[in-house]
Order: sequence, then C-alpha cells, then structure tokens
Amino acid sequence: MPDRKFRDDPSPRTRPGTGPEPDLTNGTDEPDAERRRRRARFLRDLAEARELRDRVQPRRAKTARLRHAMRMRTFRW
Repeated sequence: MPDRKFRDDPSPRTRPGTGPEPDLTNGTDEPDAERRRRRARFLRDLAEARELRDRVQPRRAKTARLRHAMRMRTFRW
C-alpha cells in the first residue's frame, strides 16, 4: 500500500491501551460508583425494552407470563 508511511510500526490495535477505550484488564481503573451507575442505567433500559415488547406483542407476553408461572410452580426449593 503506497499511502502507508510507517511499514514497521505495528497497528495501534495490537498495543494495549492505545485504542479508543483504555485497557481495563484488572478492573481497578474504573470506579465502583461509575460502574454501578452504568449498570443501573442498563437495567432500566432493559426493563423499559421489555415493557415495550409486552405492549407491542401482548400474546407473546401472556405466553411468557404463563410459562414463568409454570416454572415457578414446579420449582423445588
């Protein structure tokens, strides 16, 4: 490829920590509060998506509720 200036320079993706996101291999770089906030936001979005799906597809939602009730009745503690 003639437009490439540095042939010996490896791609930045091969070096850890140089990509668009930092290298979080040990998990200590991210504060717990931020992780909890992102997780709470994700769970809220997930619940909202489920409610929307239940409104849009009521027959499927009813079937899912009945299946869940059956699983809970047959579950042994």
